[in-house]
Amino acid sequence: MNEVIKTDICVIGAGSGGLSVAAGAVQMGARVVLIEKGKMGGDCLNSGCIPSKALLAASHAASSARAASQFGITTGPVLANFAHVMDHVHSVIADIAPHDSVERFEKLGCTVIQAEARFTGPGEVIADGKCVQAKRFVIATGSRASVPPIDGIADVPFFTNETIFENRTCPDHLIIIGGGPIGLEMAQAYRELGAKVTLIEMFTILPKDDPDLVAVIRDEIETADISLYEKVKTKRIEPHDDQIRVMIERDGTEITIEGSHLLVATGRKPTVDNLGLDEADVTYSPRGIEVDNRLRTSNRKIFAIGDVTGGLQFTHMAGYDAGIVIRNALFRLPAKIDHSAVPWVTYTSPELAQVGLNETAAREKFGDAIRIVTWDYAENDRARAEARTKGFIKVVTTPKGKILGAGIVGHQAGELIGLWSLAVSKKMKIGAIAGMIAPYPTLGELSKRVAGAWYTPSLFNDRTRKIVRFLLKLG
Repeated sequence: MNEVIKTDICVIGAGSGGLSVAAGAVQMGARVVLIEKGKMGGDCLNSGCIPSKALLAASHAASSARAASQFGITTGPVLANFAHVMDHVHSVIADIAPHDSVERFEKLGCTVIQAEARFTGPGEVIADGKCVQAKRFVIATGSRASVPPIDGIADVPFFTNETIFENRTCPDHLIIIGGGPIGLEMAQAYRELGAKVTLIEMFTILPKDDPDLVAVIRDEIETADISLYEKVKTKRIEPHDDQIRVMIERDGTEITIEGSHLLVATGRKPTVDNLGLDEADVTYSPRGIEVDNRLRTSNRKIFAIGDVTGGLQFTHMAGYDAGIVIRNALFRLPAKIDHSAVPWVTYTSPELAQVGLNETAAREKFGDAIRIVTWDYAENDRARAEARTKGFIKVVTTPKGKILGAGIVGHQAGELIGLWSLAVSKKMKIGAIAGMIAPYPTLGELSKRVAGAWYTPSLFNDRTRKIVRFLLKLG
């Protein structure tokens, strides 16, 4: 007979979202059971955000060292010890892991079960021989790498984001299938660390971002001597001696690419298998668990958050969802999700960040009743001083100045986008940004300058000049 544990909230999945719910709920006085079958911290800590950014930090250091001569600094040959680079990556994971550990959450007061969870009814799950009965459940099982059904892919070894950070040897030639954020970040990282890289994308790279911003990234990718194939179909993959051959088709012509290693970065799919969702009366599909705007499933006592819902697959979205669930599940407040001001960043060099509506989406919604204003990094004194002049900021507003969205491509774009995320979420007008005082010299001035440029047509025209001349005549 299974041991029965009665609790207030049972959280399934100890990734970013699940941990946020568990920590928040238990510290507010709720009894919490947290179930995780894999590693604590989930994808973000172990095979996503953290290791990828640690790897990028190492690769950018190598790139900066090679570029030191522009500042009058002489260096010797820049070589990457790839095994030591991966030591750095795993040391970062190890440094963060205690914050997400079983020990920490048990110390907070959670009951942690390290096992697979499966619903056996609408109000209970079985895990490690224990029957957990809860007043509310939160499914936060995340997503996993999606591998497309390419002919021959099962016959060759390949990496996904879940396995590539275990690799300790720099590939001679890394072939990457997928031109989204993961594919682009890994392409730059491995190229800067010494590998030859080929990037293959069925459509165009970063299709959800503003094409004008993406053009800067594309140029940087090609300048870095990364072979880029866009709008091509991957026909088949096959082993050849100790190499991997990828056959693609472009404009009716077949091209063969041969490399030493393969990374498949073609997106992710929600983890909904083997959860017993049918027994829990939860509606779902391969695209994820269906939720309403309060993140409730078809079983109103069960919530789902983060990647498993098939929505925006960002760690910060899972954290945001956790706050919505806590307000609903603990305080019975009808808190609803609002995705109108969700920022996202692709951590290439330069970075690309976006929030709100880009120009294409704004034109689809408002037609020509929008205004676009831009400002180049090359016009920023801090960017000039640091030789980081590639890129620009682009802001979309209504004709009266309400900020609809912003995109930035350039150095530290991910740090700069926060101001615009606040502006979109608070429905601010461009004048609020134009009127702020930005310290000099900083990249933050880009935001003030682009906002000020919005007023240029009305301030520096013939009508304004006539008014000024008239007022000056009055003494």
